[in-house]
This record gives sequence, structure tokens and C-alpha cells, in this order.
Amino acid sequence: MSERAHEVVPRLSIVIPVFDEEGILPASIAGLRDDLSRLGWAYEIVVSENGSRDRTVEVAREIEARCPEVRVLSMREANYGRALREGILAARGEFVICDEIDLCDADFHRRALEILEHGGADLVIGSKATAGSEDQRPLFRVAATQVYNGILRALLGFHGTDTHGLKAFRRTALFDVVAACLSDRDVFASELVIRAERAGVRILEIPVRVVEKRPPTVNLVKRVPRVLSGLARLFVAIRLRG
Repeated sequence: MSERAHEVVPRLSIVIPVFDEEGILPASIAGLRDDLSRLGWAYEIVVSENGSRDRTVEVAREIEARCPEVRVLSMREANYGRALREGILAARGEFVICDEIDLCDADFHRRALEILEHGGADLVIGSKATAGSEDQRPLFRVAATQVYNGILRALLGFHGTDTHGLKAFRRTALFDVVAACLSDRDVFASELVIRAERAGVRILEIPVRVVEKRPPTVNLVKRVPRVLSGLARLFVAIRLRG
């Protein structure tokens, strides 16, 4: 990253975990930069690559070399939760948005930042399952989200409608919560939201429209055993250890 990028502390950090995304990475980052430039804020995009098997690392580095607002983190292990956690901890902005490379929802950015700026909440969740949302993913993925959220409510007393996907928050309000999380991989995002809820962080869910740009890079069925194991560890971490 250039020295020029380090001279300005960004007000906004966008954190995006990526895995095997060489195909859509350049266009997605270009579109995101165009959208963010309209805010008039100093910003950074933290691309948190994890274990990609294609040219994602090389493509990300090429973008970083051209674009001073882009920072690339890279780890050898394919681990979404760890990539998200490390990206958040590395973020420098007053506000942080956790995005997905196949979404990059400018409308969510605008609405969430307006809420955060005016003190309406400290954590804004773009929920795929709340009233008014439009979840255009395949039906089996919509059903999987509903089942997963039901498990979170039963096991961990979760009160919301979604833990995965888009989030925006004031960094100072969530930094200690992120640091306290013990999970990684698939359930990190859930632990983050549930710990924030239990810590009394002011949370607001807003509806979003979800239209994915490509099929998931990780097979949903293959994730099930790993998710169930992660939920068991999460139950121990939150219910038993606190």
C-alpha cells in the first residue's frame, strides 16, 4: 500500500472476506469504490483473503497496487470467520461495514451509516429475514437460514432474525466484543452478534434485498457438519463460559 494512503485516517472501513473470487473481484471493488466516492468520506476497503485456490491473491494485490484505498490481508487457511475477525481488528475507520463481495450493497451502506451517524444504534444488521426484506437466493438457502436462526434462538437465546451477512457498526462499540469472540469459521458472525446483544449494544435490524452475483464458493451441504460442531462450541463459549 502506498504511503499516501497512510496519511489519511479513514472515517469508514469496509471489510470483505474473500475466497476464490478472482472472477468478480475487480468489478466488485471498482463498483464499490464508485459508490463510496459519492459519500465524500475518507474510506478504506479491507480485502481479507483466506485460503484461495485460484488467483484471488494476485488479483487483489494488483488492485491494491493501483488503488490506495484498498488494503489486502491474506492467510493460507480457508477460514471465513477468522478472515472477518482479522479484517475488523485491522480496520481503522470510525465506522466499520462487514460486506460480502457478491453483494456490496450501496443502499445498505447509505441507510446504515445514516443510522449510526445520528445515534440510532451502534450496530446495524442487514437482515435477510426481517419484514420487508427480499431474499432472492435459492429456496433451500432461504430455508437453511431460517433453520439456523431457529437453532440460535433455542440454544443461545438469540432475539434477532439474522446474524450473517451485512453489518455496520461504530468500531469503538464493538471492538471489545470482537476481541472476546472465541469462534471462527462459519459461526464467528453469529457469536459476534449474540455477544453484542448480551453486552447491551444497541442493535437495529433493517431489511435488505439479497441478489447474489454468483453461486456460493463453498458447498452448503458440506458445511453442515462444520456448522453443527461450531454451534456446539459456541454453546459452551456463551452459555457455560459466558
